[in-house]
Amino acid sequence: MAREHISSACPDRPAPVGPVRTCVGCRTRAAKAELLRVTVGSDAHGHPAVVPDPAATAPGRGAHLHPTTECYELAVRRRAFARALRFPGTQGRGNGSGLASTPLGEYLARLAPIDRPTEPPTDRNWSSSS
Repeated sequence: MAREHISSACPDRPAPVGPVRTCVGCRTRAAKAELLRVTVGSDAHGHPAVVPDPAATAPGRGAHLHPTTECYELAVRRRAFARALRFPGTQGRGNGSGLASTPLGEYLARLAPIDRPTEPPTDRNWSSSS
């Protein structure tokens, strides 16, 4: 029996403007402009790898990902890249080792803000009360 969608049961989230895609990491829907497109390319050694396509102009099948390390790690853990990109090298292997994601991980690491250590607080009282 098919159920009718009741919009009042859904939480109030603003509807994305423009084309909508699903992040392969967290599986949430977002506007295409908020996500990073990735495709199958090659790494520095010429092996097949997941590479970023920030301009979204590379030919072939693409997948979309929030440009965060959290979503990247979720996608790697779920082996979502090979499945979403329909990469044939991992079918039947079970381990998903045919498609490296290192170039994408390095790209996202460069995008992340650098955490610089702050100076530890001091207990010195610099006011002169003598």
